[in-house]
Amino acid sequence: MTTPASPTLAEATRVFARIGLLSFGGPAAQIAVMHRELVEERPWLTEQQFLNALSFCMLLPGPEATQIATYAGWRLHGVKGGLIAGLLFVVPGALVMLGLAMGYALYGKIPWVEAMFLGIKAAVVVIVIEALLRVARKALKGWAHWIIAALSFVGIFFLTLPFPLIIATAALFGYLTQRSAEDPPPHPKGANPMRTIAIWMTLWWAPVGVLWAAGATFLTQIGVFFAKLAVVTFGGAYAVLAYMTQAAVFDHGWLTTPQMMDGLGLAETTPGPLILVTEFVAFIAGFGEQGIAMGVAAALLALWVTFVPCYLWIFTGAPYIEWIATRPRLRGALSAITAAVVGVVLNLSLWFALHVFFGTVTTIRHGPVTLFTPDLTTLDWRVVGLAVLSAVMILWLHMDLLKVLFLVALGGIALSFI
Repeated sequence: MTTPASPTLAEATRVFARIGLLSFGGPAAQIAVMHRELVEERPWLTEQQFLNALSFCMLLPGPEATQIATYAGWRLHGVKGGLIAGLLFVVPGALVMLGLAMGYALYGKIPWVEAMFLGIKAAVVVIVIEALLRVARKALKGWAHWIIAALSFVGIFFLTLPFPLIIATAALFGYLTQRSAEDPPPHPKGANPMRTIAIWMTLWWAPVGVLWAAGATFLTQIGVFFAKLAVVTFGGAYAVLAYMTQAAVFDHGWLTTPQMMDGLGLAETTPGPLILVTEFVAFIAGFGEQGIAMGVAAALLALWVTFVPCYLWIFTGAPYIEWIATRPRLRGALSAITAAVVGVVLNLSLWFALHVFFGTVTTIRHGPVTLFTPDLTTLDWRVVGLAVLSAVMILWLHMDLLKVLFLVALGGIALSFI
């Protein structure tokens, strides 16, 4: 299948730069922007090509919007186009996030800055709930999907099962419960997946290997952690945040839970994928280890090991995307993964709400079961009020996300004087 139009590389670069600068509001909004720019207004991709790419990218770990942009660039201008599209989607937000992380590390304890983040965190609770509702409407298409979502929630919230295990189990169930095609289509010609995998695996791990050989223990630990995270980031930043928080906050002690919340709030205010929160986490970890220079080094390393795998997955799988779309078992695995993500995001919604609304949340274990128990006397009515205001603006009035974040940030500052 050929694309309806063949833009020059310069034309494609201008459009992908525009997409990168407009990519606010999370993956749903970003995918909508790409659809409008690449399918409706140009059009450079057909509707079916775009949907096939979307389905494939949801099967992959990592930020699906970044991967769709990379695929679109590859479809139009090969590897060069994919590199340009992927970079233009990530770099603007990454630069903004680095500046914000520096400002946060240096000035985050200033009262009006803390008050501003108070409002942003209240809005983040509603944003995550909106993501939950949006994903649930698309993902839960039958009783089996509802059961998968429920079991996923119980597994991660009460039993603290590893996120990758939940995703792998769901994918296996979806794969095995679908019948395979009787007459599978032939594999695409000209694809050389082993060569592509070898090149991008080398590029992905080369900086980590150099740092390890140089004895840079802290940066090696950062590189390995975020590279591992890139492999299990199914469902986007929302779905993996609890897993990342558990490791970064409780296992490594790189930052605190409130700092993690602030990081997601910052990621919501910048263009680019929400998984840029990993850049914030790495910077704060490096800043705490050895100041600004180490923070910048850790942030750049986290960006590298987080986003280079996007090129690995897309450049390896791009020739197979339309072939995969014809495979019932793989479609079944995708549907089951998406249903499991509903349960994971529900876990994140409750976890966020508890830690934002209450000053003290105690973790109590009863055998294999973990319970989060808030201290009701630490309820912050200011955050509750801002969350209700955010819910009205986001869920009822459907206001632009940037306007909502700006208004609740001002609200947080105003309430700090009460």
